[in-house]
Amino acid sequence: MSRKDAEAEHAKLNAEIAAHDLAYHQNDAPTISDADYDALRKRLLDLESHYPALAKTSVLQKVGAAPSGKFAKVQHQVPMLSLANGFADDDVIEFLGRIKRFLNLPEDAALDMTAEPKIDGLSMALRYENRKLVQAATRGDGATGENVTANILTVKNIPHTLPLSAPDLIEVRGEIYMSSNDFAALNEKLIQDGEKPLANPRNGAAGSLRQQDPNITAARPLKFFAYAWGSAAKLPADTQWGVVQAFKSWGLPVNPLMVLCHSAKDLLAHYRAIEAQRSTLGYDIDGVVYKLNDLALQARLGFVSRSPRWALAHKFSAEQATTRLEGIDIQIGRTGALTPVARLKPVTVGGVVVANATLHNEDEIARKDVRIGDMVIVQRAGDVIPQIVGVSLRGVGAVPYGFPKICPACGSHAEREDRGSGKSDAVRRCTGGLICPAQRVERLKHFASRNAFDIEGLGDKIIEEFYADGLIAAPQDIFTLQARDARSVKKLNQREGWGQSSVANLFAAIEARREIALDRFIFALGIRHVGETTARVLARTYQSAEHLRDQMKLAGLSDENDARHELGAVDGVGSIVAEAVIDFFHEEHNIQIFDALLAEVKPQPLAAVASSSPVSGKTVVFTGALERMTREEAKAMAERLGAKVSGSVSKKTDLLVAGPGAGSKLKDAEKFGVEVIDENAWFERVGLN
Repeated sequence: MSRKDAEAEHAKLNAEIAAHDLAYHQNDAPTISDADYDALRKRLLDLESHYPALAKTSVLQKVGAAPSGKFAKVQHQVPMLSLANGFADDDVIEFLGRIKRFLNLPEDAALDMTAEPKIDGLSMALRYENRKLVQAATRGDGATGENVTANILTVKNIPHTLPLSAPDLIEVRGEIYMSSNDFAALNEKLIQDGEKPLANPRNGAAGSLRQQDPNITAARPLKFFAYAWGSAAKLPADTQWGVVQAFKSWGLPVNPLMVLCHSAKDLLAHYRAIEAQRSTLGYDIDGVVYKLNDLALQARLGFVSRSPRWALAHKFSAEQATTRLEGIDIQIGRTGALTPVARLKPVTVGGVVVANATLHNEDEIARKDVRIGDMVIVQRAGDVIPQIVGVSLRGVGAVPYGFPKICPACGSHAEREDRGSGKSDAVRRCTGGLICPAQRVERLKHFASRNAFDIEGLGDKIIEEFYADGLIAAPQDIFTLQARDARSVKKLNQREGWGQSSVANLFAAIEARREIALDRFIFALGIRHVGETTARVLARTYQSAEHLRDQMKLAGLSDENDARHELGAVDGVGSIVAEAVIDFFHEEHNIQIFDALLAEVKPQPLAAVASSSPVSGKTVVFTGALERMTREEAKAMAERLGAKVSGSVSKKTDLLVAGPGAGSKLKDAEKFGVEVIDENAWFERVGLN
């Protein structure tokens, strides 16, 4: 695969994984199976292993999704990270091998490891000060979570105080979950009350905890398992096992199936034992977690991107069932992608009734030769919409599915883009752009979504209704809705299901978003390949919406100018993303929407991460071999101190940190008069020597 193809696929996978992270972690409504999600991540990692520079813009650097906005935000003093996944016995053996190689241990060295069930619930951090529970927070995006203290205080098996043997400060981490029996009983009651039943125990636990009324949470049968920690004045032991046993002695619930193992053979034996009793546990698990027992060795190993080097989640294989494929629907996304969704005769897979499954794209349909009327094998790895694995029995008279070449929403041609190397993109897209009603509606949904403008009360269904009735056709129309409603003959409060209070709440929510962080504004525009991470990078680089617009207009005037060079030098923006941003600002219709929005809203520049740092606000480039830190560690440190990290030297660069072997960047620094220091001087500059 060429570099250009790799960048294109990497950008596409980034956007797809980010959307799934949002659906799972924030909306509690996942849309693909765990197996499909894991496959997407594995493909992204494969690309990054061949082209390491792509990792700079990787969504894998993120954890979870941003807080929803319904609750106050909590900054995690110690990040809440995810775990790397393994799927086969060889993955476990290689995991142990990596640890030994990193620590320079012999191959036959014994390593004590803990092994425990991987609970399928909602990650939670409980902060105890002077042994009293003072704060509870969700994981959120790993750095910032939601304050759900009032709700957590209603969970019956979480102690409000710890005994005197506990330290003055400790943050206990674990999982909120709902047992299978409690989930079934709750759903039965919801149905009796005429309410919609919950999809599965994990979503039920997450949704119950995120109720704004703690009394509702109190009525829900939630439970907690403790298995980790964040900040702590002093740990009660120097091993993973010892700390968890201390939790147990303090009255915190810990999983009784946690064991101490001494070899890969022990780990795999425990994995199989737990897998065999999975269906009898009474709560959902999706694998077994292994952790290095020695905390000093954990500290030496540290972390890579979003996960610790000393832990692994060994996932279970998927569950399967057979049913009939009754139809294939085509959904149109905001970028025009035509996505096929299988309509199934409802079937129970792993205890959950499913009626829809992902078919990914037309190549996948052709490869599996899936036809309407076939009996198909449906796979579910986790409590989410499953995938079709293949055909078990050909339907009588079934013919190959003809993927539409015309957009079903607007009648425009649907084409597969040429990547420039003779390869066509796997996704077929509607060419109608904003004349396509489906794309316009999906872009409006994206604009108002939680990680964009986050307009409370303007959900997907309301947007569809307002668009159909001509109330909202473009993003700026949202902010003129109240004024237009005041002049309208038929008021909004006269619509079915609407009243004076609900209309007032919607208008208040819209008004509250007239000032918004610049990165959220950029993300809300729906520029192709620009996710939350890239939007934040652009916001920090350009500082204002107007400056971003003007520079992108200049960048599009020629292939070689300062504006284009500056964009290309931004660390985290590859050529595919750069072209997408430039193309967006060279579409007159987009400029009209952009300017109309700026007449209604005021995007706010991002505050410097560390304004008192000597490198805050500076543009820094690292080059050559760094000996005291990896390149990723250097970048993270600089950004934490408020600096902007660039991938190339220009006249706007403030500082070049050069290690042994520095080449062309050092020459460029001399040409532009950029200050050059070595790695030791960098640590002195930032006060960390």
